[in-house]
Amino acid sequence: MPSAVEVKIFKEFSKYPRRSYPKGQILIFADETPEHVFYIIKGRVRMYDVSYRGEEVIVNLFKPPAFFPISEAINHLPNKYFYKTETQADIFIVPVDAALKFIKDNPDVLFDLVSRVYRGMEGLLSRMVHLMSGSAKSRILYELLIECRRFGSMNKDGSCDLDISEVDLSARAGMTRETVSREMKKIKTEGLVVISPQGIKVKNIKTLEKIAGEQF
Repeated sequence: MPSAVEVKIFKEFSKYPRRSYPKGQILIFADETPEHVFYIIKGRVRMYDVSYRGEEVIVNLFKPPAFFPISEAINHLPNKYFYKTETQADIFIVPVDAALKFIKDNPDVLFDLVSRVYRGMEGLLSRMVHLMSGSAKSRILYELLIECRRFGSMNKDGSCDLDISEVDLSARAGMTRETVSREMKKIKTEGLVVISPQGIKVKNIKTLEKIAGEQF
């Protein structure tokens, strides 16, 4: 059930144009100064950079209810990243000035936004620790856990279904596809995951959490 703040944001932003985008649609290019804030109500959007190898490295993922890009809008700075729909997505397009005025005029919305930012920072800091100190396997296990917690379909038996591929996982972890494929084979052999054309199933998230902790 949506919170009072979420209802308030939806009521305000639904005054603006609603657009439906197909999977793979780039919404914002790197080095582009955003003129609008995007309020996502359906689907997922990935925020990413491109490595020197030409591969996508995912910085963040947005799902309903979320609006972006906020830092660039507040500071009037050029955007450094690409934003692209990861699935079909429905989004309200809100002028930057209107979005910022609404946030400033509503302390409860501002507090909710700050809370979301700090939760996101905690996740980024944890990821940095794993990137600097963990093995390739522990980094992948950590990404699987994040994916389960944020986007996975949890089942009663403790398993989790993820609609992602190894290519998606490599972009999330910032690792080469070859490395991810090699490590995923080991993780699959250990009976922790099942890989199919539909995605990845984590067989037991509690077990994965325990092993991820031991690996790190």
